[in-house]
Amino acid sequence: MTETGLTTGDFTEEAEPYRLFAKWLEDATASEPNDPNALALATVDSDGLPDVRMVLLKGFDERGFVFYTNFESAKGREILSSMKAAMCFHWKSLRRQVRIRGPVEQVSDAEADEYYASRPRGSRIGAWASKQSRPLESRFALEKAVAEYTAKHAIGEIPRPPHWSGFRIMPQSIEFWHDRPFRLHDRVVFTRSQDAWDKTRLYP
Repeated sequence: MTETGLTTGDFTEEAEPYRLFAKWLEDATASEPNDPNALALATVDSDGLPDVRMVLLKGFDERGFVFYTNFESAKGREILSSMKAAMCFHWKSLRRQVRIRGPVEQVSDAEADEYYASRPRGSRIGAWASKQSRPLESRFALEKAVAEYTAKHAIGEIPRPPHWSGFRIMPQSIEFWHDRPFRLHDRVVFTRSQDAWDKTRLYP
């Protein structure tokens, strides 16, 4: 049993990372007070300087881990330049961490359209109104843009902006970390080898 009372078993015996991630995300959904799907997303700018920020995981399967953003934002531009990224989940209530890194691909238009249509109407308006990551002269300018797009799309569906879509990180490695006493933590990394996963236990 963990400190939260959740039964985990010996995760180091798992042979497949996606199934293990699904179990841990399910535990986090029951345990975390806010946004169990939150992750730190790391990218690199044109000077090789790292950037990191929090985003929300919106889906995962054996193809990879998906999040959505404005492609004209800093993270959008940086990913489009390198098509590589890394992410880190940290669930403090469970004392667990998952690190993922690998190449990136854009999701299909159909996937992006489906997710965009599921968002609250205000969020869809915001995707049009916000020039994400660029200088904003005042809060009023943002509120004015929101009002303009709200009036423009007062009736009917709101189309997805051409600059707004999703990225999928296709992991080359997935590392699972679980806190243990005296900093003798459990760490297991899965590394992709063609169509299979190699598993290695790491020193803490």
